[in-house]
Amino acid sequence: MKKKSIKGNVFLVLILLVVSILILIPVLINLKLGLDLQGGFELLYKVESLNDDTKVDEDLLRATKQTLTKRIDVLGVTEPTISIEGDRIRVQLAGVTNEDEARSVLSQTASLTFRDTNDNLLMTSSVLRSGGAKVSTSENGRPAVALSVKDNDSFYEATKKVSEMSDNRIVIWLDFEEGRDSFKEEESMCGTEGSSCLSVATVPQAFSSDVIIQGNFTENQVRSLVDLINSGSMPAKLTEVSSNSVGASFGSNALVKTVTAGIIGISLIIILLIVLYRFSGFVASVGIIIYTALSFLIFWLLNGTMTLPGIAAMIIGIGMAVDSNVINFSRIKDELYEGHDLKTAYDNGNKASLGTIMDANITTLIVAIVLFALGQSSVKGFATVLIISIISTMLIMVLLVRWLLKKFVQTGYFDDKPKMFIGVKREDIPNLKKGEKRTKYFWQKVDFVKTRKVFVIAMGIIIFAGAVMIGTKGLSLGVDFRGGTSITLDTKENLNRRELSKDVKKLGYEMYAFEKQSDGSYAIKINETIPAKKTSEVKDYFNEKYEASTDIGIISDMVRNDLIKNAILSLVIAMVAIIIYISLRFKFDYGISSIIALIVNVLITMAFFGIFRFEISNIFIAAILSIIGYSVNDVIITFDRIRENYGKMKVRNNKDLIKVVNESLRGILNRSIVTTLTAVIPLVCLILFGSHEILSFYIAMLVGMITGVLTSLFVASQIWLEIEKKNRKKPKREKKDIEEVTEIEIKGINA
Repeated sequence: MKKKSIKGNVFLVLILLVVSILILIPVLINLKLGLDLQGGFELLYKVESLNDDTKVDEDLLRATKQTLTKRIDVLGVTEPTISIEGDRIRVQLAGVTNEDEARSVLSQTASLTFRDTNDNLLMTSSVLRSGGAKVSTSENGRPAVALSVKDNDSFYEATKKVSEMSDNRIVIWLDFEEGRDSFKEEESMCGTEGSSCLSVATVPQAFSSDVIIQGNFTENQVRSLVDLINSGSMPAKLTEVSSNSVGASFGSNALVKTVTAGIIGISLIIILLIVLYRFSGFVASVGIIIYTALSFLIFWLLNGTMTLPGIAAMIIGIGMAVDSNVINFSRIKDELYEGHDLKTAYDNGNKASLGTIMDANITTLIVAIVLFALGQSSVKGFATVLIISIISTMLIMVLLVRWLLKKFVQTGYFDDKPKMFIGVKREDIPNLKKGEKRTKYFWQKVDFVKTRKVFVIAMGIIIFAGAVMIGTKGLSLGVDFRGGTSITLDTKENLNRRELSKDVKKLGYEMYAFEKQSDGSYAIKINETIPAKKTSEVKDYFNEKYEASTDIGIISDMVRNDLIKNAILSLVIAMVAIIIYISLRFKFDYGISSIIALIVNVLITMAFFGIFRFEISNIFIAAILSIIGYSVNDVIITFDRIRENYGKMKVRNNKDLIKVVNESLRGILNRSIVTTLTAVIPLVCLILFGSHEILSFYIAMLVGMITGVLTSLFVASQIWLEIEKKNRKKPKREKKDIEEVTEIEIKGINA
C-alpha cells in the first residue's frame, strides 16, 4: 500500500512538473519584451493644454493617448506601449530605428487651418470629414493630398470671402503658431519639406467641393501628410522631457546574458535544496518550476511588458520564494530534533512557520505596492513582477508544496527515514527519556550578545568611511539623478577616456564620466541634455568614426527632480508602513528595533556605494526598497523566535532576557544562512554572467541581503534587548512580568 501511494504521489509531482514546463515554454516565447530586451525608442512627454481655458485632466490625457495610438499605427509599430504617468505620457516603440521620424509624427499637433495671406484664420479642420484625407494627384500629375469637405456651407462662406479679397489666395497651414509663422516669410517655401505652409491656391469664386493640397511634395511626403491629418489633431501640447534609445543588439545581448545567469542561479538553488533537504528539497525544487511558470503566466495574462529589471525581479524572487520552504523545513527539523515523530513534527512545523511566512510576505508586499504607486517605467515593471512573485509564493511554495509533502508524510513511508525525507539523521534525534540534547551546529555555543560589539564597531567603521567619502567626493549619481545624457557605444575598436572626451568636446559637450564595461561596450555621461534634433547627429558621428552602435538616454531637470522627490517619498512611506505593521503584529518595541536595523542596513549599502563609487540610478531606489522588504523578513523571523522563546522560558531578570536572545538567534541562524544563500546565489550569477545595464541594482541587492542578516542578528535583536531591559526596571512592568512567569509555571504544572 505504501509503495502504491508513494508511486501515485511521485507520479502526481511529475505530472505537475511536466504541465508547468509545457505552460512555461509558450508563455516565454510569446511574452512581450521591453525596449531594453529587444531594442527600440522611448519618449516621455509632459502634457500641457493648448490654451489657458483647458485643464490637464484625465479626459485630456486619454484623448492625447488615443491620438498618439493612431499616430503610432502610422509608424507601423506592432506592439507599442503607451502609459499615463501623472501629467505625463510615456511612449515605448519597440523596433523603431528612425527616431527623427517618430518624434516628428508623434509630437506634431497636426492642426490643419485655412487662412488668408494676412494670416487671418478662415476655417479649421472641423469643416473636413474625419479620416477623409487621401493620396491624390494634382493637374500636372504630381503627388497631392485630397481633402473631403464635411461642412459645405461653412466652406462656401469662407471661400466666398477670400474670392472677394484683393489678394484672393487661400493658404493651408499645418500647426500654424502665432508669432512664429507668417505667409510673407514662408511664401517662397510654401509646399516644400520643412515648411508649416502646406499649400496656397487662388480662389476666383466661392465653392464647396473637395480640396486638393498641391505643392512640391514627394510621394512619401504625401503619404505621411495623409496619415498625420487622418490621425487627428493633437488635443494637447507635448513637451519631450526624456528619451531613451536601445539598439536591437544591446537588447538581445542583455536578454541572453540575463536568462543564462538566471538558469545558472536557479540550478544552483535546486542543487542546494536537494543536498540540504533531500526529498523535501526535491519537491520544493519542483515547486520552483511551477512557481516560475505561474508567475510568468500571470504576467503574460496581464499583458505585461517584461524588462531587464522585471526578469531580475523574477530570478531574485525565486531565491526569496524558497525562503518560505526553508523556514518551514527548519521548523520541521527543529521538531524532529526535539524527539517528535515525523507526522507530528511536520504538522507542528507547518503550524509554527505559517505566521512568520505570512508576516514576511506582507511586509515585502507593502514595499512592492509603494514601488508600484510611486515608481516609473522599469521600476513600476519591477514592482509588478514583485507583487506577482509574492502571490505565486503563497499559492505554490506555501500551499501546494505543503500539500504535496503532506501526502507523502501520510503514506508513512518516511517515518523511519527522516534523513531521506528532510536531511535529519536518526541518531541526531534525541531520546527524551534520557533527556539527551545534541549540539547540531558550532554556532549554538556562540554568545551573540557578547560578540555584538565587534559587529557594531565594524558596521560603524563602514558607515563612517562611507560618510567621509560621500562628504568629500559625493555620491556617483547617474544621469537619472543629475540630469543630462548617457551614451552607450558598442564597437569592436579599443577606445579610451581621453579619446572619447575629445569626441564629445568636438560635438559641443563635456564628458563627466566614462566606463569601459565588461562586454566591450563604453558608457559615456554628459552633463548637458542633448537636444532631440541632435541625437541623430551624435549617432552618425560615432557610427562613421568607430562603426559603433549607439544608445542615447536623455533626462531633463524636470524628470530628475521628480525622481529625487519620489525616491525620498518612497523610502519614508515604506519605513512608516513597516513600523506600523510590525508594531501591530508584535509590539512597538519590536517596530522601533526593526526600523533602526533597516536604517543601518540602508546606510551600510549607501556607504558601500560611496566607498567603491558605484553609480546610483533610478533602479537603485528599487533595490534599496527591496532590501528593506527582504531584510524585514530576517527581522520578523528573528522577532518571531524571540517572542516564542520569551513566552516559553522563565524570564525573571536581565540574565534570562540575554538567554532568550541568544537561544533565539542560535535557533534561526541556520535558516538565515540557507535563505541568504538562496537569495545571494542568483545575484552573484547575475553579477558574473548577466547584463551590466543594471549592475548597480545587483550589487545593492547583494550588499543589502548580506547586511540584512547581520543587522537582524546584531542590531534589531540587540536594540530590542536593551529596550526590554529598561522596560523591566519599571516597577509596574516588572510586577506584570513576574505574574506572567508565575502563570506560565502554573500552566506547566497543570499540563
